[in-house]
Amino acid sequence: MVKTDHIPALEELLLDLNRVSAEVILPLFRSDHGLEDKGGEAGFDPVTLADRGAEAAIRRRLAEVVPEHGVIGEEYGEDRPEQEFVWVLDPVDGTRAFIAGLPVWTTLISLRWRGEPILSTIGQPYLGEVFLGSPAGSRLIRGEDSRALRVRPCFGLSEAIIASTDPSAYFEADEQAAWDKVRAASRLARLGCDAYAYAMVTAGMMDLVVESRACKCWDIEAAAPLLAGAGGVVTDWAGRPIGPNGGQIAIAGDRACLEEALPLLKSAAD
Repeated sequence: MVKTDHIPALEELLLDLNRVSAEVILPLFRSDHGLEDKGGEAGFDPVTLADRGAEAAIRRRLAEVVPEHGVIGEEYGEDRPEQEFVWVLDPVDGTRAFIAGLPVWTTLISLRWRGEPILSTIGQPYLGEVFLGSPAGSRLIRGEDSRALRVRPCFGLSEAIIASTDPSAYFEADEQAAWDKVRAASRLARLGCDAYAYAMVTAGMMDLVVESRACKCWDIEAAAPLLAGAGGVVTDWAGRPIGPNGGQIAIAGDRACLEEALPLLKSAAD
């Protein structure tokens, strides 16, 4: 593991990156955000000035402070991904929510050390929230206030509040069938929260998030340090650790809930 005396400085850099990105994003939220469709024939895939501007600002700050580190980002691709430390960026996860004026979009930033995500934040600057996960534990930071985060017990799907972004848009047919089984067994399902649902599992408000093989690394890596620091678990649909290239993901607060969901997901697991 990376030296523990490095962790506070890296955490402070994470918080600084959230501040830098928020300065770009917030003036554009519920305003003229410069929407473009980069999907073409593949379907609607929105991008805004906030997505591009925030990632560019984060990359500039990283180049100033840790120029030896690599970067992988949704908008501007890879820069030295083989480095010992690599930052993985999704400046506005939930662009559809962003353009609809809904404050459930987030800024996702994670840091890999030798290929493994060790630190991360899920930031929601409009609500003034930064969820930070590290080997020292996970916490919610609001301004000068900070509190520890802990997942809640959930012994089965019949007790569970679950989430997925948009199964009808992102799931392939086999994934949709598997999701329908999980949803039918659960107490309550919520859609459209994107990565903000990961934060709610970490905060003990939700129990399980299931996302599809369409996910990229920048969509999901921020979940791993946060859930680990709060006592939760992140796997793929087969129960394996998530890899470096994205894909299907199951995020759970209580392993008992995950263990009930995995057999229902197995038929569509990659």
